[in-house]
Amino acid sequence: MSRLKRQKALALFTSAALLVVAGCSGSGDDRAGLPADQQTSAGTRSGSTSGDGIRLGILGECEGPFGGFHEDVVAGTTLALARFAGATPSSKTSALEGFSGAEVAGTQIELVGIGCGDDTADRIVQEVRRLVEQLGANVIIGPLSGDEGIAVAEYAKANPELTVLAGISGSQEHTLQVRAPNHFRFYGDGAIWNAGLGDLLHNKERWDTVAVIADDYSFGHTSAAGFIADFCGVGGKVTHRVFPPLGTTDYSSYIAQLPNPDEVDGYFWAVGGTGTQAALEAFINGKGDLTGDQHAGNLFFNPDLAQALGTGIVGAYVGGFATLPPDVRSPEITEYLAAADATWETIPGSLSGNEPAAPSVAAAFGFFYGYYTAGVALVKALEAVGGDISDLDAFHKAIAGLTLDLPYGDIKLDENRSGIVDVGLSRLVQDGSGKVTQETVAIIPGVDQTFGGTFSPDTPSPGRDFPACEERELPWEGKAIPVTDGVPQK
Repeated sequence: MSRLKRQKALALFTSAALLVVAGCSGSGDDRAGLPADQQTSAGTRSGSTSGDGIRLGILGECEGPFGGFHEDVVAGTTLALARFAGATPSSKTSALEGFSGAEVAGTQIELVGIGCGDDTADRIVQEVRRLVEQLGANVIIGPLSGDEGIAVAEYAKANPELTVLAGISGSQEHTLQVRAPNHFRFYGDGAIWNAGLGDLLHNKERWDTVAVIADDYSFGHTSAAGFIADFCGVGGKVTHRVFPPLGTTDYSSYIAQLPNPDEVDGYFWAVGGTGTQAALEAFINGKGDLTGDQHAGNLFFNPDLAQALGTGIVGAYVGGFATLPPDVRSPEITEYLAAADATWETIPGSLSGNEPAAPSVAAAFGFFYGYYTAGVALVKALEAVGGDISDLDAFHKAIAGLTLDLPYGDIKLDENRSGIVDVGLSRLVQDGSGKVTQETVAIIPGVDQTFGGTFSPDTPSPGRDFPACEERELPWEGKAIPVTDGVPQK
């Protein structure tokens, strides 16, 4: 693709993102005006209690770098409650309209409101306080982003009568450092999602040196930390670490800090949201065209990049995420996606550019799925206690003891109530028609947050300098399960 076309594509992408943000955003009291907020009969409540059914608040984002994912995350929770608790969505074309009729073991689940974050800790605390202290929520599902996750976990720790099931926030700290006993995460963190990627690049692709560029906030730090721990653990060297602020629009000065392509074997990118394409565009302008065999990224590397940047990115490896790429199908995955299509007529999810599309398109995305797993966990825990949440300790013990049988693999929790998950690594490839797709290449089974002892409650939080680049034994080194044509080989 020519530079002019790339610039036009970037402008269209940015305009679309701004339209999405404008379409779902609010400010001040406007945030309480979402349809799902209006349907609650709770009115204004003070404080939360545990013995009056489930009053659910969902925390998503409708502004900021991840504002385009608002519909996905609310739909994820709604699908779980539609499948397993009898919920009926209020609209056939948008989950943001809320739902009704959810009930488990005689206990009703009432949606009292949907919170709208903007990726900042201050804003998400305002939103969780609005849901809990004004609308009376006693269970929260969410939030989406890294710093938000830490803030909400701290809020949960200060409010032990509350139950929080994290949405898809990938920072390490909210389970490994904060460790609130009433806070649960049924998915991996950003470090876990990169487990095995460094091993693959060093031992298969023969990368010895790599430069890392990552968003300068908790999720970017966590995602980069997982890759660095993995790549250095097997003998690779990280030559540069560059951290642009989240939400940067001009990445040229940060690209200038990276080595040139002839000075390093490869680059690892953990730049997300609206920054992914902008950062890669700046790389092309500053360093030359992309060559896929010299680039790898976290979950934000996907086939859509090729639509805007050209097929030069084909060959890039991608860290794992909550869902596997679409080349892997099982009866459980097929059933899950079909259930989404049976629940709505269309959903304007992020994978369809927030245009109406088959709900299964949105359901295949990890942000949707993370909130789905939280909804399933809520249902299964209620079933385990017979719908009685008057004894919160018993309810929380039931959640912590769950092993969820989920379409993309079972998930159970560690002692800090964080998910132990299988990780799927993939690569961008071209199919027979020339279309760029994402192909699964390996599965790393049973990865936990400690990374074989690299991370613990006593180690520093992932950051610009931590972890150091050191060789160490990793439980999965050399044990990746190959995937061929979408089929794991053992």
